[in-house]
Amino acid sequence: MTSMAVDTGTAEFMGKKIGSPSGGPESVSPMSTTTKMVLVIEYNGSHYCGFQLQVKLPTIQGEIEKALKRLTGNRIRILAASRTDSGVHAWGQVVSFKTKSQLTSGTLISGLNHYLPEDIAVKEAHKANDSFNVRSHAVSREYKYYILNSPTRSAIWDGFCYPVTGELDIEAMNQVCQAFIGEHDLASFASNLGVEIKCTRRRVHHAGVTRNGEMVIFSITANSFLPHQVRNTVGALVRVGLGRMTPAEFYSIMEARKIGLAGPAAPACGLYLTKVNYKRPFEEEDK
Repeated sequence: MTSMAVDTGTAEFMGKKIGSPSGGPESVSPMSTTTKMVLVIEYNGSHYCGFQLQVKLPTIQGEIEKALKRLTGNRIRILAASRTDSGVHAWGQVVSFKTKSQLTSGTLISGLNHYLPEDIAVKEAHKANDSFNVRSHAVSREYKYYILNSPTRSAIWDGFCYPVTGELDIEAMNQVCQAFIGEHDLASFASNLGVEIKCTRRRVHHAGVTRNGEMVIFSITANSFLPHQVRNTVGALVRVGLGRMTPAEFYSIMEARKIGLAGPAAPACGLYLTKVNYKRPFEEEDK
């Protein structure tokens, strides 16, 4: 691929000057004001220690910020709608950042994908109003968890699902899922809280299990999630599905509201952040 050179005045990507009045049809002169940009990101989290930046450890945030530095020549800090854990994947992570660069959305997408590793990809880029907050303005997040319910292992899905050999009772799993609908204290499904989380009540809009051949998929939509909430939920659901836990025992765990009681958690490799929902499309936020 064509390399990119950065100097104090202009940058070059795919043979075009960026930030110079003579830079070609996709370039404009730099502004003194900043622009807020929103990206939709897809990633394979297998080789990363979660989304959030960590010193001397590979993270999704770290790779995106390195790519932004190489593309724009500036250090840029990004904010994510959901901070996924180590090994968790995403199809619809949403991040935002401010920049003085006036790259078009198309150039931003192609430029970042040029510098990002193959297991991280920018799918969309949009301008947004400066007041838009990618985290607090999100009305809900959607996650899916993939369980391979098969007596044999899979060469294709290895590392991207939770293999369970015993036959799962989908009806029983869906029965207990209904207990989540509405607003509840879900402390029992959190592994830890840390100092930031003051309330363990969450509003769940949807929770259910479907089967497609050997693949069993747990889907859940909520306003937000506690640490390891989905993975601890799946761990308990699998025990219900295998007949190792009764619905009554599941409900008692939920009602106990005791941190970590629903564990052990299902492995991270089966979990995907699929979508973050907002009241308005991103295109309307730039108004």
